[in-house]
Amino acid sequence: MSRTIPTINTARLTLRGMRTEDFQRFADIWATPEVVTHISGKPRARAQSWDAFLRNAGHWQIAGFGQWAVQIHGQAEMAGQTGFFFGSRGLGEDFDPFPEAGWVLDPVFQGQGYGLDAATAAHDWFDRVVAGRTVCMITEENENSLKIAQALGYIHLRDAELEGEAVQLLTRKGPPA
Repeated sequence: MSRTIPTINTARLTLRGMRTEDFQRFADIWATPEVVTHISGKPRARAQSWDAFLRNAGHWQIAGFGQWAVQIHGQAEMAGQTGFFFGSRGLGEDFDPFPEAGWVLDPVFQGQGYGLDAATAAHDWFDRVVAGRTVCMITEENENSLKIAQALGYIHLRDAELEGEAVQLLTRKGPPA
C-alpha cells in the first residue's frame, strides 16, 4: 500500500495531495451551506475544518489511502475533494470496518460532471492499489451523489440514522462489471 499521495490526472482535472495553502479554500468549501445541506446540514467552523484537514493528511500515513484535492484544469484553487477514509461512525460491522468513499465539490463546479470524473479516478486508483470493498453514506435527498454512487457500482446496503438524520448506506465490492 502506498504511503505517498499519488497525483492522478484525467482529461479535465487533477487529483493531488492537499497542501497547506489549500486550507483556506478547504475551510471555505465546508462553510458553504449548499455543500453541507445533504451532509450534516451545518456549515463547519474553521476549527472543525482544520481537524478534518489534518485527518485527511493522516489517513495517507496510517491507512495508505485518503482524500485528494480536486483541481480542475485551468483553475488555481482546489474545487473540492474525493477519496476514502475510515469514518468510525458506529453504524455496524457491515459498514464501519470498510473504507468509506466521499466526494465534495464547491457548488460553482457541480452539475458539470466533475464529481463523477473525480470519484471515478479515485475509485480506479483504489481498485488497482488497495482493492476490496468500499462503502458510502448518502441522504435520500442528495440525488446527484446517489447518481454518482450508482455509476461507480454502489448498491443499497441498508437505511440507517446518523445524528438524527436518515441516510442510505451503500456498498461496492469492486469495480462495476
